[in-house]
Amino acid sequence: MFPRIKSAVAQYPRQFWLLTGVMMLAYFFHSLMWSFLLLYISLHLGQPLSNVSWLMTLNAAVGVASSFLGGAIADRFCRKGVMIFSLLLAAFGWFFFRLAGSLPVYALLMVVTGATTPVYRLTADAMVADLVPEEKRLDAYSLLRMGNNFGVAFGPAVGGFLVTVSYGLTFAIMGIGFAGIGILVAFLIRETRSRSSNSSITPAEEPASYAMILRDKIFLQVLVAYSLNRICTSTLWMMLAAYTKQNYGLSESHYGFIPTTNAIMVITMQLFITRQVIRHKPSAAMAFGALVYAVSIFCVAFGTGFWWFWLCMVGATIGEMILVPTTTTYTSRLAPPAMRARYMSLYNLTWSIGSGLGPLLAGFSSDLFSPQAMWYTAGLTGFAAFLIFVKLAVQKPALMSPSARTGQA
Repeated sequence: MFPRIKSAVAQYPRQFWLLTGVMMLAYFFHSLMWSFLLLYISLHLGQPLSNVSWLMTLNAAVGVASSFLGGAIADRFCRKGVMIFSLLLAAFGWFFFRLAGSLPVYALLMVVTGATTPVYRLTADAMVADLVPEEKRLDAYSLLRMGNNFGVAFGPAVGGFLVTVSYGLTFAIMGIGFAGIGILVAFLIRETRSRSSNSSITPAEEPASYAMILRDKIFLQVLVAYSLNRICTSTLWMMLAAYTKQNYGLSESHYGFIPTTNAIMVITMQLFITRQVIRHKPSAAMAFGALVYAVSIFCVAFGTGFWWFWLCMVGATIGEMILVPTTTTYTSRLAPPAMRARYMSLYNLTWSIGSGLGPLLAGFSSDLFSPQAMWYTAGLTGFAAFLIFVKLAVQKPALMSPSARTGQA
């Protein structure tokens, strides 16, 4: 058994495993409060959930700008420095949440955390593409996600118990944790961007590089579809805790086991799912994963108790294990080496779009119709993503060529 494990570990460079460990810790500390954040702000300010959901939109909007800037800097100069800066700034933001007492202060801290989260994630994705050959990347991104979810497995459960003791303590632990991760990156992670990685882009082309990416027709379809999917899934992750507590009396400590189930499934089943996915056309796998996601989240509307919500999370997790590593790998294959961080910045931008629009649409749907309406809205948005992935799956092979994708002659 141990020789087999040693052989499997040896397939990837040491830096890949260090990066996986660093991201596992980042996801752990981030997930301590993320599911409970809107609920906490709502209760602390004494305002309804719909009145504070716009904070998530603000958080995401800032992430859009920082993703563009962070991706360009990481491609042009260095991955490691960008990652360290974003982690330390995140530490500052999360630590000082414990001292916030008014809506403007919460908004400022949401700006800080929104600017940092997508940046350290996109640099990690770009580093994996730098370190791992293309033929091994699907497995590599699956392993990275397993590490992320190992962190998430403990984060919400630990966070659920910590917040029953003190929200302030939880934020302090998050801030100190992110500062520690930044220090680990400074001492353990080496720069992966090669000096010649920008050789295919001249200084004159540099300012227009994002415009060049947005002429990639295939990638643009992936971005639109995955953005719609992220709107769907962010509703599950950011609204379910408040929805179940306010409508069905499910406590934070009990709810914590629902996202923990997601993480445990990814840890134990991701590689098996990946082995099945690799046998099929990537675009077809993405379409199927998006469909499973959409149906599972739509069905939340019909639940009234813990086990139904838990079952919906199980279904959503299966869709996640199919879709997420496949889209990440697909993006890395489309990206030229000189533009990996920028492709990944746009790819990770979908997370910000989802986090910004998902809770906002959920809040409007709930206020206009009923609390269950947010799940109908989320499910239908996810189904729209499925349709775009289906279109991508039946695309003509000629459109997969670089010239057809970017509209070049």
